[in-house]
Amino acid sequence: MEPAFWHRKWADNQIGFHQAQANPYLQRYWPGLGLPAGSRVLVPLCGKSLDLAWLAGQGYRVRGIELSRRAVEDFFQEQGLEAQVRQQGPFEVWRSGEVELWCGDFFALQAEDVADCVGLYDRAALIALPAPMRARYMALLGQWLPAGGKGLLVALDYDQALMAGPPFSVVDDEVRRGLAGWSIEALEANELIEQSPKFVQAGVSSLVERVYRLGF
Repeated sequence: MEPAFWHRKWADNQIGFHQAQANPYLQRYWPGLGLPAGSRVLVPLCGKSLDLAWLAGQGYRVRGIELSRRAVEDFFQEQGLEAQVRQQGPFEVWRSGEVELWCGDFFALQAEDVADCVGLYDRAALIALPAPMRARYMALLGQWLPAGGKGLLVALDYDQALMAGPPFSVVDDEVRRGLAGWSIEALEANELIEQSPKFVQAGVSSLVERVYRLGF
């Protein structure tokens, strides 16, 4: 998606993707990854997610990447945190304690910017991107992230012909092809269509949310 699309979403407060609590999959499965406290966790396209605060509360150093300055400002304000701000290349980096949010375009990152990230958490990044950008995104993760890391990925699977994204449908095969060379374990798959009136109105009959454990 073009940056202007997401800037409009935040400016108009059209952020239905934002969850009012830490994600239950994150709370259920992250401890089982066995990443030691103090590890750096990359959270792409993070918005103002409460998952950032949850990860920091578990003792991790969190590096979120977010295009919208409004989202970054809102995160620190709503968490009651005072951030120090510095410039890092094309990114404005906001930091408080163990959380730093890099405000800018994910695709402007360099490999060295994420070379210390041994954890990855993606709840809303992959499904926010159209197919060509998804392929590029997954290829960059494969090139950049250091061997031996672990992560969680949440994806949605539905009939894309019936409804335009975002969120976009990302089928199981696309995940496995895009992250070829990684270990990928499906942990859970849940049917969400009964809780998704927007999809029902569009004629979608099945909306499956899948959770994956990743090793890279």
